[in-house]
Amino acid sequence: MKVTVLGASGRVGSEIVKELARRGHQVTGVARRPERVPAGAGVTAVAGDVNQPATIAPALVGADAVVSAVMFVDSDPALLIQAIKDAGVPRYLVVGGAGSLEIAPGQRLVDTPDFPEAYKAEALAGGRFLNALRAEPELNWTFLSPSALFDGSERTGVFRLGGDALLTDAQGNSRISFPDYAIAMADEIETPRHPRARFTVGY
Repeated sequence: MKVTVLGASGRVGSEIVKELARRGHQVTGVARRPERVPAGAGVTAVAGDVNQPATIAPALVGADAVVSAVMFVDSDPALLIQAIKDAGVPRYLVVGGAGSLEIAPGQRLVDTPDFPEAYKAEALAGGRFLNALRAEPELNWTFLSPSALFDGSERTGVFRLGGDALLTDAQGNSRISFPDYAIAMADEIETPRHPRARFTVGY
């Protein structure tokens, strides 16, 4: 498949690029600093800025799927979604956040008193992005939220999938590594199970 990854030089985007390349897909990695996109067989790095749609348009046209791994506070959902629609992208997958996940029916993690202030702006922006996607009548989107602790630990290949609720283990911990998240994203690209829906991944 031909897959374009926006934000391909970031911590999550780079792992998605590597996982897709490992599986033999043709990957176009888009970043403002393309030299930071992981190199590998089947990977093409190009310069682009999601806030300047004309710079990313060539990388979107002809892609079987596009993955957006950009910070929500640094992007405009209206611009990005319109660019995806204008390019006729068949599938649009978004690296989401944990803040919009529910810890109880109707209660989001970001709205709890102990949610870290340093991450609140990004979490709230992620929730607005998800709402924008849900309001799209035709766009084929998928929003994959990580667990609360999202880190660069090991690639295990062992994890669970969920829906709108935060996943926790027996000790109440909620965690997923960047590499295992990338596996879940690549699996969804290859075998779509969550069209026009959000899901989550955790241990």
